Amino acid sequence: MTVSFVPGEKSASSVEWNAKASSGIKFSKMSLEKAFKEAQATGKLIFIDVHTSWCGPCKEMAKTTFTDSEVGSVFNQRFINLKIDAEKDADGPMVSKAYSVSAYPTLLFVNGEGKLVRKLVGKQSKEKLLAAVAALK
Repeated sequence: MTVSFVPGEKSASSVEWNAKASSGIKFSKMSLEKAFKEAQATGKLIFIDVHTSWCGPCKEMAKTTFTDSEVGSVFNQRFINLKIDAEKDADGPMVSKAYSVSAYPTLLFVNGEGKLVRKLVGKQSKEKLLAAVAALK
């Protein structure tokens, strides 16, 4: 059996992966300060995935839970979504200190004034994450 690769062509699996990735949570690159302003203007909560580059469960959630289409649909509609590396991003150390982050992943739900509404620590399945969100006002 011979398998050939043609540059520029996508395999069925890469198309499927891209569709799955694009249907999950869309994380914004905006600063936390800008997210607070947007949250105040829109009334949405801010969802912050506080992670590190070396965290295995963080990487697993990024590949599974966060790429799920149902999770993406709920989060993209209800929240301003941010990913913050606790060690490398400009807002990382401040967020870690302000919200007492001591393990990864830590998932924060914060209002436009910076008040913590809900905090989840550790890997969350799709079901657990959606149940936590359903319990929010």
